[in-house]
Amino acid sequence: MASNHKPPTPRPSSRGPGLTARPSSSLLQTPSATRVGTGMPLGTPRPGTRAGLMGTGGVLSSQIKVADRPVTQQGLSGMKTGMKGPQRQIMDKSYYLGLLRSKISELTTEINKLQKEIEMYNQENSVYLSYEKRAEALAGEIKEFQGQLADYNMLVDKLNTNTDMEEVMNDYNMLKTQNDRESQSMDIIFTERQAKEKLIQGVEGDIEREKQVADDIIKNMSQEDQAKYMEMKATNKKLLQELDAQQQELDVHNMKEEALRAEIAHSQIKQEAVRLYQKLHGLEEHRDQMVAEDRSMGSPQEERERLLKQVKEDNQEIASMERQLTEIKEKINHFNEVIRRLDMDLEEHQGNITELITESKAIFIKTAFKFARPYSGVCSI
Repeated sequence: MASNHKPPTPRPSSRGPGLTARPSSSLLQTPSATRVGTGMPLGTPRPGTRAGLMGTGGVLSSQIKVADRPVTQQGLSGMKTGMKGPQRQIMDKSYYLGLLRSKISELTTEINKLQKEIEMYNQENSVYLSYEKRAEALAGEIKEFQGQLADYNMLVDKLNTNTDMEEVMNDYNMLKTQNDRESQSMDIIFTERQAKEKLIQGVEGDIEREKQVADDIIKNMSQEDQAKYMEMKATNKKLLQELDAQQQELDVHNMKEEALRAEIAHSQIKQEAVRLYQKLHGLEEHRDQMVAEDRSMGSPQEERERLLKQVKEDNQEIASMERQLTEIKEKINHFNEVIRRLDMDLEEHQGNITELITESKAIFIKTAFKFARPYSGVCSI
């Protein structure tokens, strides 16, 4: 029977590939009428089919491509759907126990694996330590051999350059002297270090003894004194902590101040702002001072009385100072007169002393000539 309709396409079976599925009844078409799925509007594709959208009257509107379906030996077949085995419908206590046992076995396996890795790492670490000690010993030997090799190389260089034995001995003596000097300095440093260590040990012993004495004194105290001492000790500790914190905060503020000063030094605008702020601060202080003076001032009558009292006190002080000044001037004049008289007396005595000295010289010269005449020698004065 000839028909323009295409043969119905089999629906993919949910039971697996290779099985022929029963064709959908909605795809069987008759020349007279088209059957539409119950409860489905026109143009709505049936779920689970590859026919796509249905046209008017239920006819397939999309063309089926052969490349969309895999080709097998038996011909065309439906697309393979995801295969899943039967799942447990009821998840009871045994299901969760089995799941827990499987997780515990996985954790046990992982723990064993980690323990084996730890053991391996420990073995490698012990081997590494032994190798490291051996490497240190070998490094010392290598260093010693390098020194010997350097000596031998220097000796070979001396032999190749035909250096005299005397020059070699001079170099040897110079190096020996240098080594001896360095050895002596090292011995001195070592001795000083030992002395410092002994001194430190002595100081530490003194500190321990002082601590023991302090503990004994504290034990001999009464309960009230001990409680007071512990309270003061806790307070001291707290204050030291606060001091450290404040010192750190002060250091931070000092660093910030230095940073801000450096920033201000590189900016003319900020320098001008600082100058204006300082000027404003000075004006505010002057304003506060004037306001305080204004508040301290009383009524005009009180101010008048206060000024009159101050003027009287000033006048009395001035009069007293003038009297003292007059007395001082009189004393100065008196002392000047005494000094003048003393100068005159000194001049008179000076003249008399000069005359006495002149007469004494003349008498001495005459006496010397009298005694010098009997001798033939020359007498010089």
